[in-house]
Amino acid sequence: MQTVKQSATTSTASRTIINPILKDEVIFLETSRESNGYHTLVEVTLSAGGGNPLHYHEDFSEEFTCLEGELSIQVGDQIIRLKPGESATAPAYSKHRFFNQSAQSCRFQCRIAPGCPGFEQTLQITYGLARDGQSTAQGMPKSLYALGYTVMISGTYLVGWMAVLQPVLNWLGRRAVKKGIAAELQRRYLTV
Repeated sequence: MQTVKQSATTSTASRTIINPILKDEVIFLETSRESNGYHTLVEVTLSAGGGNPLHYHEDFSEEFTCLEGELSIQVGDQIIRLKPGESATAPAYSKHRFFNQSAQSCRFQCRIAPGCPGFEQTLQITYGLARDGQSTAQGMPKSLYALGYTVMISGTYLVGWMAVLQPVLNWLGRRAVKKGIAAELQRRYLTV
């Protein structure tokens, strides 16, 4: 995977979102719209001990490339520890997660192919809610409607015991659309 650098005409600051609860940072290098749907490409700075739970996606794969530090990827039962310049891919339908086992932050690129505008929106909304004090200590939206909406549009499917929550979260997401909550979240937080 090639490292993509921001063009001089694009402000990195305007494409950067920070989650003050998780202490993570995401830079949108290329959105689905900008790549004509080919991919979504983000650069992530993941705090020490940070990461996400096991999940899967039906519509896209994720390729992770470590830039600094050490990034761990679980794909199925296999744990892969990436050092700078190394990559690993989680194909569509594979149960996977990423996490940082080290005491220092790590930086990596994640390429989602094909691109997923809902995933991009989920990052912006959840980080915005965290910034506004509307998230739990684990970084989850406090509003069940916001939680349902972001899960619904992200293309992410829960696994294990959490999978039983998926239909309820999708129902809450649809209610958020009908009640205008989704439109308000988009208006407030979508910047990229």
